[in-house]
Amino acid sequence: MRRYRGYVIVLAALSLAAAACGDSGSSGSGGTSGSSETITIGSLHPLTGGLAGAGKPMDNAVKMAVDDINAAGGIKSMGGAKLKVASSDTQGKAEVGQSEAQRLTSSGAAALVGTYQSDVTQNVAAVAERSAVPLVIDVAVADQILRQGYKYTFRVQPDATSMGTKGADDLAAIGEQQKSPIKTVAYLHVQGDFGDSVFTAFQKEATAKGISVAKEVSYDLAINDATTQVSQAAAVNPDAIVVTGYFPDSLLVAKAIGALKPKVKAVYGIANGGFDDERFPAAAGPAGENILSANYHFDATSSAVKDIRQRFQQKYGEPMQTAAILSYQAVQVIAKALEDGKNADPKALRDAIAKVTVDQPLLAFEGPISFDDTGQNKNAIPIVMQVLSGKVEQVFPEKFKTVALTWPAVPAAA
Repeated sequence: MRRYRGYVIVLAALSLAAAACGDSGSSGSGGTSGSSETITIGSLHPLTGGLAGAGKPMDNAVKMAVDDINAAGGIKSMGGAKLKVASSDTQGKAEVGQSEAQRLTSSGAAALVGTYQSDVTQNVAAVAERSAVPLVIDVAVADQILRQGYKYTFRVQPDATSMGTKGADDLAAIGEQQKSPIKTVAYLHVQGDFGDSVFTAFQKEATAKGISVAKEVSYDLAINDATTQVSQAAAVNPDAIVVTGYFPDSLLVAKAIGALKPKVKAVYGIANGGFDDERFPAAAGPAGENILSANYHFDATSSAVKDIRQRFQQKYGEPMQTAAILSYQAVQVIAKALEDGKNADPKALRDAIAKVTVDQPLLAFEGPISFDDTGQNKNAIPIVMQVLSGKVEQVFPEKFKTVALTWPAVPAAA
């Protein structure tokens, strides 16, 4: 298993990567302006509404990353310049995210971080491009975001194609490993670019692996009961039920599966915002036990990650989920680019982000964070987790495994 040498190393990296904070909103443009310079990062997340449970911790993670960087001395190449956070509430609405991004860029933000939702992020990315201000996506999976030819948008997490493709590969591999091949699935997903794009990638790769999608069921995020959707999925007698969604709806799906008890070999999330969230086991109870989830995930083998998460828990009174880790990491990317480029002008910062290498990813990735010509992190991959004894554990592949996988992977209540 891969391990890091602890948070001391991260602080050292941040000293080489930091960006600065202060009371003004000026982005600054000089390379050696000294410690009086402040560099504003705009943080756009859903702070109210149904997804605030994810958005607020993500915004807090941005603030914590900035505090850590500033405490480590700021951007050394820029005379110890400090970072400052400007937080904005997207309300989970694309049009609000767009107007907030416009407000932040026009008021001097040097870079943006966000936004958790693909449809919101698409609008924010368009603003970033028009304004020539870099956006580092922490969470938003839709392929379409980076298919516009944008030069100012970068994504740390895997995209929809890699999530759906690797999700299908891993499901097939796990079935073979357990000598219980998966031949058919029913796929439930939230409506919109997020769910559609992950499903499309999964279906293509699953077909190549000999897995048939016997039923596709899409649903509105605002559902308050998933019994109908799960019944439709179970009616085709699939080997597995696959689910792509956010936390609230995925919790409803799990509870409906637990109540209906479909005869399947596995319940398997892909890019699922609920199944590998550490709040999920307690919220779902027995209905969550044994569920699998193929997703990006913080590296549970990293001592640096353990330190960051412990301090986050102490500071904010709740566990730091993977989405928040990505927000923290996005700030590190910006900070490293500021250190490398010695310049907070948004155009110069964009060029530095395009060339940046972050050697210590906080997620279970295959290598350092660096971006291809589209702005996608080249080494981002999903891994497979499972809820076991009320905890989210890493179970596949072997290099990231913390415990052995349980099979069949069906809820205890199913």
